[in-house]
Formats: sequence, C-alpha cells, structure tokens
Amino acid sequence: MGPDVPLLNDYKQEFFLKRFPQTVLGGPRFKLGYCAPPYVYVNQIILFLIPWVLGGVGTLLYQLGIMKDYYTAALSGGLMFVAALILQMTNLYAKQKTVTVERMQIQNTLTDEDEFEFSSCIGSETVKFIIPGKKYIINTIFHSLLAGVLCGLGTWYLLPNRITLLYSNIGGTVMIFVFGWLTICIGEYSLIINTATETATFQALDTYEITALMRPFYIFVFIAVDLAHRLLVMFLISAGTAIASYFIPSTLGVILFMTGFGFILSLNLSEIGFAFKHTMVSHLASSKSKNMHRGLRIQFGWREFIFYLTVLTFALIEASLLHQFAGFSSFSRGSPQAIASYILIILLIIMWILREIQRVYLFGVFRNPCYPKDVRTVTVFMEKQRRLMKVGVVRRILLTLVSPFAMIAFLALDRSLQNLHSVSVCIGFTRIFRMVWQNTENALMDMVVVSVAQMVVFNPDLWWNRSLDTGIRLLLVGILRDRLLQFVSKLQFAIAILLTSWTEKKQRRKSTATLITLNVVFFPILLTFIAISALLSSPLLPLFTLPVFLIGFPRPVRSWPGPVGTTACVCSDTVYYQQMVPSLAVALQSALAAGSLGLSLPGSHYLCRFQDRLMWILVLEKGFTYCGVNIKGLELQETSCHAAEAHRVDEIFEMAFEHQEHTKILSPNHHFGHILTPCTVLPVRLYSDARNVLSGIIDSHENLKHLKDDFIKVLVWMLVQYCYKKSKTWESPGSANKSNKGSFSENQRKGTVERSRPLREEDSFSVDTIEDWTDDSDIFDLEPSGRMKDRKEPGLLGDIPKVHLSIPGSVETQGQSVPQEMSPEDKLYRAVVLGLPAVDKGKQQEVLPRVEFSCSYSELLSIPEEWRTAPVPPSKVNEMRQRFPEEWYHFILSQLDFFHLKEKPYNLPEALMKDKALKELYIHGVLSCCFGLFGLDNTVPAPSHVFRAYTGGIPWSVGLDWLTGKPELFQLALKAFRYTFKLMVDKASLGPIENFKELVNYLEEYENDWYIGLVSDLEWQQAVLQEKPYLFSLGHDPNMGIYTGRVLTLQELLVQVGKLNDEAVRGQWANLSWELLYATNDDEERYSIQAHPVLLRNLTVQAADPPLGYPVYSSELLHLPLF
Repeated sequence: MGPDVPLLNDYKQEFFLKRFPQTVLGGPRFKLGYCAPPYVYVNQIILFLIPWVLGGVGTLLYQLGIMKDYYTAALSGGLMFVAALILQMTNLYAKQKTVTVERMQIQNTLTDEDEFEFSSCIGSETVKFIIPGKKYIINTIFHSLLAGVLCGLGTWYLLPNRITLLYSNIGGTVMIFVFGWLTICIGEYSLIINTATETATFQALDTYEITALMRPFYIFVFIAVDLAHRLLVMFLISAGTAIASYFIPSTLGVILFMTGFGFILSLNLSEIGFAFKHTMVSHLASSKSKNMHRGLRIQFGWREFIFYLTVLTFALIEASLLHQFAGFSSFSRGSPQAIASYILIILLIIMWILREIQRVYLFGVFRNPCYPKDVRTVTVFMEKQRRLMKVGVVRRILLTLVSPFAMIAFLALDRSLQNLHSVSVCIGFTRIFRMVWQNTENALMDMVVVSVAQMVVFNPDLWWNRSLDTGIRLLLVGILRDRLLQFVSKLQFAIAILLTSWTEKKQRRKSTATLITLNVVFFPILLTFIAISALLSSPLLPLFTLPVFLIGFPRPVRSWPGPVGTTACVCSDTVYYQQMVPSLAVALQSALAAGSLGLSLPGSHYLCRFQDRLMWILVLEKGFTYCGVNIKGLELQETSCHAAEAHRVDEIFEMAFEHQEHTKILSPNHHFGHILTPCTVLPVRLYSDARNVLSGIIDSHENLKHLKDDFIKVLVWMLVQYCYKKSKTWESPGSANKSNKGSFSENQRKGTVERSRPLREEDSFSVDTIEDWTDDSDIFDLEPSGRMKDRKEPGLLGDIPKVHLSIPGSVETQGQSVPQEMSPEDKLYRAVVLGLPAVDKGKQQEVLPRVEFSCSYSELLSIPEEWRTAPVPPSKVNEMRQRFPEEWYHFILSQLDFFHLKEKPYNLPEALMKDKALKELYIHGVLSCCFGLFGLDNTVPAPSHVFRAYTGGIPWSVGLDWLTGKPELFQLALKAFRYTFKLMVDKASLGPIENFKELVNYLEEYENDWYIGLVSDLEWQQAVLQEKPYLFSLGHDPNMGIYTGRVLTLQELLVQVGKLNDEAVRGQWANLSWELLYATNDDEERYSIQAHPVLLRNLTVQAADPPLGYPVYSSELLHLPLF
C-alpha cells in the first residue's frame, strides 16, 4: 500500500459533496448532478422556512399581548399539522395523477441518482422530486402530528420574552432565536418533506422510516427539559414511592425482594425457558424431542436446578438474618459492615492476583514468571499448567460462591435500608443486588471503592455521607468506573493512531505531519472529545482511520443490527470453522470460568490464531454462571493486506508463547500499545494442515513402475470387500443360492448382447495412450478432457468382451436390443469412436454364457455381470491372468469370517479359493477397471496421467467411456486408485511393506480413518464435519510445475488467544459504517481497508457483519455454562 492511496475516489468525492449539505440542512437538495430549473430550488427554500413562518405568527401574537404562551404554542402547532397534511396529500395527488402515464427516468450510472425532467413549477414531477412522500399511511398521519407538536413546543420554547428573562441580553436572545428556529426547520423538513441520509446510519435499509424521527427526537430532548423536570420526574418519583410503600411495607420484605429478584434476573432465563419447553415436548412427543437440534445450548437439568435453588435459599436466609438480628449502626472501623468491607477487600486482592497469574502478561506489560514457558505442544502445556488450573478452580469458587454472599452481607447491614420512602434507595439497591450476581467482579470493585471511601472519610457532614445513600454511591462509582475504563481504552486507541500514522511508513500521507501537529496543539480539545465519547458510551470515530477524531453515535455493544450469526459469506473454508467451534466453545468455558482471559464483559473482543485460521470472538452477554458469545471465522485465502496483519499477529503470539526459554524474569511486552494483548493458549480439537511437495515420489520411475501392480491388489481387496458387505444383506445362503440361480436363468433369457470383432492389439495404442495435446500434435490427436459424463451402455457383453464400433457418418442400424429412448448424444457416442472400424450392429446376438461355480457360496462374492464386460481383446485377458495376484487374492478370502451366515461349512474360505470361476470373474472385473484408467498398454504411467487419474480427469477413451457407464464401479476404481497413490506415498516415506497383513492394515486404516480425495469434493467437507481422523488430497501447482500433497490431521492442539482493545474495534467499525453506508465508499482498494499491523484494520473490517464485513463463518449465540 502506498501513501497516496485515495481516501475517496473521484466519483465518490462528487457524490459525498452532494450528500453532505443535504445531511447538514436536513434534506434540501441544493446541489444536483444535472441542470434543474430555478423553481426547484426556490420551492425547497419556501418549504424549508414554512415552520418558521407559522411559528412566527404565534410568536407575533404573543409579543403583542393578544394570546398567552400556551395558546400561541397550540396555534402554531395546529397550523403546522394542517400544513404537513396538505403537503402529504399533495404528494399523493401527484402520484395518482401520473399513475397511468409514467414519464421514463434517465438513469445515470455516473451520478448514482435519477434524473428528473421538470415540466412546471408545481408539476407532478416537481412535487414527487421535492416531496417523495411516506411509504405507509400511518406514518403520514403520525409524522404530521409529530411535526405539529414539534412546531408548537418550539414556538413556546423560543418566545423572545422568555429568552430575554433567562439571559438578560438582546444579542444572545437574537442568536438563540435565529439558530433555534433554523434547527427546528431542519428537523421539520427531515420529518415531513424529505429525509436526509444520516451520518449515524445503522443499517442499509430503513424499512419503517425511523430515520425521519432522529432529528425531531434530538430537538425534543432539549425542548422538553422544562416539562420533564416539572411533570414527569415528579410523577415518577411520587408514583414509585407510593407503589414501593404500599406493596412492600417492611424493610425485611424489601431485602428479600431485591435479593431474590436480583438473583433470578441474573440467570440465563432464555435457556431455562428453552430447557423447560424441551422437557415438556419430550414428555408429549419423545420421538420429536430426540431429533431436536440443541447445538451448544446449556444443558439445564435437575443438577442445575438444585444448585440455583440452593444458592437462592442461602442468599435469602443470609440477607434476612443479618438484616433482622445484626442491627444497624453507623459505619466505623469496628462495625459489622466494616468487617464485611475488610473481607471484600481481601477477596478483591486475592481474586485479582489469581486472575493475573493465569495470563501470559501481567497488566499486559510484563511477562508472567508463573506462566509456562516455550509452549508448543498440548502435552507439555497441560503438564506445566496443572498448578494454574488449580488456581483457576479456586478463583472460580471465590467468584461464584464466596464473593456474592460476602457482598450480600455488606448490603444487608447497611443503614440506608431503614428508609423505605426513598426512590434513590429502591433504584440504587435494586441495581446492586442484581450486579452482585450479574457482574460479580465489577460489583466487588465498586463496593471496595465505596468501603475505602467510607473508611477514609468519617465526617457525617460531608456531602458524600449526608446526601447519598450506599446504593446511589455504588451507582455513581459504577458509572465512573465504566466511563474511566472506556476513556483509557479510547485514549490508547487515539494515541496508537497518532503514533502509527508516522512510525509506520506505509501509513504516512502528505497530510500526516499537519494532522499530528494539529492534534498536539489542540490536545486538550482531543481529550475533551474522548471524555464526551466515553461519557456517552459512544465509539470514538477516526475519520477514514486517520488521526481526525469525531464523536460517534451511540451504538449497541454488538455494533450491528439483526439476529446473531444469520449472515456470513459461506464458502468451502467454512467447514473448518464449523468443525472446530464446538471444541473451541468448550475450551472457552474453562478459560472464562478460570479467568485466564482477563476481565470479560459484554462487548469484549478476542482473537484466536491457529495456522491459517483466525477466529474472532465477541462476548455478547454475561450473567451468573453463564456467558453468551459469537464466534466468527475469517477467510483462509490470504490477500496481501490480510497476510501482513496475520504475520504481525503470529509475531506477537510467538514472542509471548514460543520464544520465552531464554527471556529474563518480568521481561517487557515488546508489542505493548498494540490493540492485541496475548492472554493464554487453549487446547482445541481441530485439524492441523500440512502441505508437502511430492517431488521425488510422484515422478520416481521406481514408484510409478509398481503403481499398476499395487492398484490391482488394492482393487481386488476393494471388490471383495464390496461384494462381502453386499452379501450381508442376504438372509441365508440357501435363499441366496436359489435367488441367484433364478437370476442367472433370467439373465439367460434377457442377456442377449451385441457381438463384434475383438480389438486388435495394434488398435489400442491410438486410443488409450495419448495424454495431452501439444502444439506439435496431429490434428486427429485426442483432446484431453475432464471426467466424462456418465453414459450407460445397453445390454451385456459376453465372456470374451467385444466392442461395437462405427465410422463417422455411417448409418446406424437399429437393433432390437437397443433402447428406443436413447438420447441423440448417446447415439452419437455409439456411432463415433475416434474413427475406429465400423461393424454391422444388431445382426449378431448371442446369450451370455452362464458362470458355473464349484462352490455354491461363491454367489455371495460374485461381482455384477455388467462389471466384467469391457471391450478388451482375449490376449489382454490372458495377460491379466498371469499378472493377477493369486496369493493376495487367497489371503483376502482367508480373512473373511462370514459371521452373518447362520449355517456355513467349516472350510468355506478354502472352497472359495479353489473356485476358478469366481477367480475368473475378479480377473475380468480388475481388467475392466485397468482398461478404463490405464488403457491396454503396459507402459509406466507418467506423473501427469497419475494426477489426472487421481482427480478423475483422464482423457476420453473407449475404456473410460465404458467405465463411466458403470457409475458404481467407476467410483470403486477411482477410490482404489486414490488408495493406491496414498500407498505409494506412504511406502516412499515410511519404507516398503513387509507382508500381506501389513498391507491389509494400511487399506483398513484408509477405509476407516482416512478420506482420500480432493479438497473440492463435497465428500471432503462432509468428512471434515464428521471428524474423520485424517484427510489427504493431491494438488498441482501449474506455475511451479510441482505436485503437492495436503494432509489434515484431527488432533488436540493449542490455539493462541489474545484480547483486543474493545474501543479500537468499535471505533473502526463506526468508521466502516459511516464510510460505507453514508459516504458509500465501497472501493476495494480504499485507504481504510489497507493493512495496518498495529490496528489490524483489515482483519477488523473482515470481522464486521455482512454486508459491510465478510467473515466466512458466524456462529449463532453460544451459551457457555461457567460452573
């Protein structure tokens, strides 16, 4: 990335310069991409000033003393309501007038807008352009009514006499009056005329027209301050006090109510409700409940119910006993509440130490001497981490059981609970009684701060002690703590952008020095912006991720609308994340429960790394003994920007976990200030990905020479296993024998086949040995192609297979045995076989000879007849008889047990071995497959042919055409060839095979524990999801001309986890939302998506929800139990 990458391309700059004035003024379009008549602009100015004119009428009547202020507000509001309705009715009339004759609009792709042709000042096109109208009738009425209320309140609020009495300054009155009405005009125009695109756009589509309400809402907030103070607050305070006093007349009842509901509301009620529903369904329809998909949901059963009930019971008993019998006394060093405070301080220190000791860096700065060094394997890590695991268990017990009861004791002993007639007591203590369970660590911190403050300041006349009860103090401390943490994170984010804009050479721009100077000069203003952003809990928005900071609009913690995990850019890499997420979730349970991931709160972000996989974890909610997270998977096909940031992530993790054998105690974190801070490693069951170059194996003449012989052995084993498994479906040998004899007699009646001359030996080479075209090839050479389309050949061939051929252009005689429904394509393939001699078809028919077995049980292992009908010459059959591995064939038969047969002779394997007819069938079956994959030549296959055979893309031939016509046999042959290739690789790597038993072990392992195929196969993805222990694939790099092998191994490995700066992520996502939804800057090479090794800008953009981001996987909300 160069320093001159544009922030906005030329077209977007023009578009932005048109859109931004519309946003500032609330919707008027004074800058168009085409020439428009002057009355279009004049009409917009008149409509913009209508609220000011109508409000001015009421203001004038008030200033002249004709009407009271509230009558004035009502008059102006009524006039505005009528005007808004008239404008909306005008739009409806214009639409109805042009509904039958619609003028075509010219679409200009350069301006991204519609060009309107205006005919008159009040023509239908002009009206529809200026006043687009509302989608729904209900919004037409509601927005008009709201416009009237807004105008009325604005008139009342901006009366000059009231402003003068407030400020006693004519100049200030004029300014407030003018800018106040300008603000109201902006809000009214956006509400009833034309809604501007807001910089706070949250989602791409505004289905319910909520954007039009944003500006009026902000105006209402300021205008209605007096009304809220005088009416609403007084009513709520009075009503709340009366209700609390009426329904809960005793202090003990208040304590029990707050304690009970604080605990209940901190539980995962949605999962408890799901478990209850699941239990009810299982009782009503057990079969349906068994198929119910639960995913990673919490298994809420009797154990959990008893645990929660026990905790609730003890909490209620403790709170009631301490409140009833301990008595109330002022806070002093020896009071019961002070003793509880000492216990809380000790618990906080212990839990803080136990949490930090489990992380690789203390405070993110110094290397933890207690953390295992040089962590590379699961075995070594688990051995070294045993003590830390015990520490995590102790911390979890203190956090889950000890701390909540200690805090309840502190609250139950407080004197503030004596006063029932105070809303502040109800608000403050209701919140803290829930936080005790919902957010135990932060609640403990707040109570310790309040306790220390009380211990330091005993003066009862101090405002802190006199005017505030303990509940409100805890509320204020909690707000201060939360905003202070946000301020620190935002400040760290801002400083990182400032520094890296100069220190990272690729981030320097021509304006960088100027921007840094301005930030330094106006640093107090920058701090003010950060403080306001933290106070509003809104993201700090770096414009285009430059050191230009704005206060973003408040957004949810998750930052994106819509349900969790419903959108992702699914691709072939998604399955790797789908497979690992369940195991990763289990590992996260342990880490979150132990505290090794630090203080995790809703909105916390974590990044996990393993090989080429990047997992983005967002904590969505957290409560008592549960945590809800969303896990996203980022793309595996790394771009240059992705690779640069991923490389920096690897450096950070390697420095933390793998290069610590020679570091000093408390060595510093060399990447301090980066938004990623390493936390720990997690053992996760996933696939490791190993890729090797097969040079020296696939191109070895010695290996290729034995390939065909090994293929014959593997194919024999596979055919025998296929027939043996198929025989298990037969009820008994007797019935099998009879049914098979019946089928043979039936085949005698139906199995007429077409006979032709055999292939001559010299005919075979031109069909089967050609592998590729070259520039020097003859024009009649074969064209290489992919796997041929499956075509079924009608009829069965005889014991000595023959081929039926014809020359191009010949007239084909239709025989009786040829199906009439054959497609023209099939007829063409039957007629044209690369210019081979023609035969007269349909004239010679004979019955396929019946196979006579010497053993009646041979029918169980008989291969289908159509599998041994390949058109090969007799000499090749004799040659295959000599090459057939008879000893291997006998060994395979001896391994069959036939346990599924009720009655069988004791010497069944020997009888099968002696059956020559059965052996002859397997010879023909093996020869048919060899004919399809290798042709009839005995030459050593070239590496390119081996690769094509492995992928199923060998050139077309007569044998392949016949083989693909038998889909089941073709798949068996392809599978056998892939097993053979894997066997060749293993023999070259591990050494030769000693005996048949070892070879069988190899093949059984391939069958049970391996998937050997292609990455692009659907079965590959299914094997990953089924968690096959091993997967193997063969690949080819045409640029380098090398063949590669890829092996996936399922095992438990260490995944590195780091915590991200939450505010850095929120700030970059806020800029992404503004840049794409408002400025529509979707350029793939824009500045804000380029690699930034410190901010991880490209990865952060990827992790956003689609359509702005593009994660390849996004999980649903995962509920993790933290018992």
